[in-house]
Formats: sequence, C-alpha cells, structure tokens
Amino acid sequence: MSPDKIIQNVKDKKLIAIVRGVEPEYVIRLAEALLAGGINMIEVTFNQAGNDHFASTVAAIEKLSSEMGDRMFVGSGTVMSKEQVDLTVSAGGQYIITPSTNPEVIRYAKDEGLVAMPGAMTPTEAVTAYEAGADFVKIFPAGNLGPAYIKAIKAPLAHIPLLAVGGVNAKNIPDFMKAGAVGFGVGGNLVNKEWVRNNETEKITALAAEFVAATKQS
Repeated sequence: MSPDKIIQNVKDKKLIAIVRGVEPEYVIRLAEALLAGGINMIEVTFNQAGNDHFASTVAAIEKLSSEMGDRMFVGSGTVMSKEQVDLTVSAGGQYIITPSTNPEVIRYAKDEGLVAMPGAMTPTEAVTAYEAGADFVKIFPAGNLGPAYIKAIKAPLAHIPLLAVGGVNAKNIPDFMKAGAVGFGVGGNLVNKEWVRNNETEKITALAAEFVAATKQS
C-alpha cells in the first residue's frame, strides 16, 4: 500500500484503533470486529519494558498484515527507536506512531517508506516533528489538553495536520474535529481486552460504529 493511500485513508476514515496488550492469537478476531464497525486502521504498540517484549508486537503485526492486509491498514505504535522501525518494516507494517518527537526516528521511518505520525505536546515539538518529515502530528495527551488546546495551536500551525490521541471518546470527537483535528487514535475507550478474550466481539463492533458515527457529526 502506498504512503499516499494511507495518508488519504487517515483523512477520510479518521480513526486508528490502538491495540495494547492484546495477545497475537486474538488480533484477527479484534480486527474483524473493528472492520465490521467501520474502522480499517489498527496500530499495535511496542511494550518498552524490554526487547524481549517486542516479539508479541511483531507477531501481531505479521498476523494482521498477512491475513488482513488487503482490508486494513496496519502499523506499529509507541515506536521509540530505529530498531522498532526495522521490526515494523520486517513484519509488514505500513506506518509508525510514536509518543514523542524524535527527528532521527521520524526521518528513518520516512526513508524506509513508512508513514510517520509522531507524538507532540507543544507547538515547538509539533513544528520539529513536521519539519523532520511527519505526515501527521499526534497531539498527546489530547484528552487532558482538550479541544481548546488543539484550536489554539492550529491558529499558527494551520499547515500541520494534527491527530488527537489520548482520552478520545465518541462524545468529544465532534469537538476535537471542530477545533481542527483531522484524525484520532483510540485505545482503551474502544479496544476492551476482556471483550476480545471473551469473544464478545459484537460489543467492539457496536462501539466502533459509535466512533465512526461521531466523526460524521461535526
């Protein structure tokens, strides 16, 4: 999938499901449930507790890319190093999302053909990330900062496409969109690990549909 198609999909569909701590054997079940509700982007996060934790992330991305790659856009999250960029590429991931602004990692990901969505909080970080090649800048933690913060920094930074991540829910999405956010990353408010493990996928599908409906309200 070309980077341009991924970028356009973020703008069109707006929602990226953040998967953290879900075992690889459950990720297809989860992806199918999200897709049924209208969400076609999924990010599997790296656990930074140590390199030995990376294997499950790689396995999940490989599984998703292999079995869902023709229907879903698959990427990695909490990417903090070049090594994790390499692991993403080898597993078939198409984009990276980071919690922080690291120009070296952003440039490396772009050189490797990935779409880069680094995290930032301040206007300085957002500009630094964008100038390093970011396709989108993830404002995090958006739920704590609020829509007013997005609106305030969009005034001087109208040229930078911003994603709202952290504390995003179906109720506040319309306000974030009015403030200028072009997309959203949603984790715990959407990906309920117990529902996944208990095969209560219809609940995830219904919730995904609520989030999709919220993106059409602004």
